[in-house]
Amino acid sequence: MIVVTGATGNVGRELVRILAAGGERVTAVSRRPGLLPEGVRHHLGDLAEPQSIAPALEGAEALFLLVAGEDPEGILDRAAAAGIRRVVLLSSQGVGTRPEVYAHPARFEDAVRRSGLEWTILRSGGLDSNAYAWAGSIRTTRTAAAPFGDVGLPTVDPADIAEVAAAVLRDPGHAGRTHELTGPAPVTPRERAEAIGAALGEPVRFVEQTREEARAQMLTFMPEPVVEGTLAILGEPLPAERQPSMAVREILGRAPRPFADWAARSAPAFR
Repeated sequence: MIVVTGATGNVGRELVRILAAGGERVTAVSRRPGLLPEGVRHHLGDLAEPQSIAPALEGAEALFLLVAGEDPEGILDRAAAAGIRRVVLLSSQGVGTRPEVYAHPARFEDAVRRSGLEWTILRSGGLDSNAYAWAGSIRTTRTAAAPFGDVGLPTVDPADIAEVAAAVLRDPGHAGRTHELTGPAPVTPRERAEAIGAALGEPVRFVEQTREEARAQMLTFMPEPVVEGTLAILGEPLPAERQPSMAVREILGRAPRPFADWAARSAPAFR
């Protein structure tokens, strides 16, 4: 059995679907109920409270883990006690490029490496699904606002991360490895807005925010150090953050999906 945390999120939901379709026994863990494939066991639990997920771990062989809460050791100790042998952690590219900012996921990575379990770390670049932040303004006024409109980053489709995670969870050959996951090419915020407009069949106007406007907005839902780090990546990305990785192609045997594919599948959220 495989336990998937964050099972109703953008990556976890697709991962559960892939595993269940492939005949795996799956326990889906999330803080709230969600629509799941037939036959998938659901467990209400919160990674911020490791004891709450302990019952879901019994009888499982592998765990897909998100960076959430403040006690990775508590989660991993319970996983080991339950008999889990393999853990796959979804972390962030920023651990490698800006470790001073991404201390939280770095702590999870360190805990996973010291857990005594077989481990694989997936370091994700920015997600295509971050564009859902535009859903309200695109639905109401067909506008999308963001800073640094012409700075491109190779954002990655959550479905690609889910496919990679499914492959890694079932293949012990990835033990002890860290994979960096990105999309196929840098795409600017302006280009992402255009792609959503194309998927809708009508234009979406892009509005470029100043750095301060974006900072003020981000501070309403993100801690200040993370806001500053995010703005630095968005506005002055390092060469390693601009460079598409080859991991998706190497693991799945195909190129990662372009942003336009995500936009076409996700168009209903913007109508």
